[in-house]
Amino acid sequence: MPKYVIERELPGAGNLTSDELHAISAKSNQVLAGMSPRAKWLQSYVTTDKIYCVYVADSEAAVREHADCGGFPANAISQVSAVIDPSTGE
Repeated sequence: MPKYVIERELPGAGNLTSDELHAISAKSNQVLAGMSPRAKWLQSYVTTDKIYCVYVADSEAAVREHADCGGFPANAISQVSAVIDPSTGE
């Protein structure tokens, strides 16, 4: 399945408490359970005002469906074309 990076604009995201992050994660898991196996959440990065999520999904439409059903913003969805790391340059 293709991999996607989702940019979610969420002012103050970096100040969310562990309880708030738990609630967001639990809601995401609940929605994904109903979508399985069409989408899977791999991880997310919380920054000051955004959350960047990495998903594998059968389509961009499945990523949007997850956002819509969960009430999450999905300001940008980009399909990953390649993954590189320091070893790529060796």
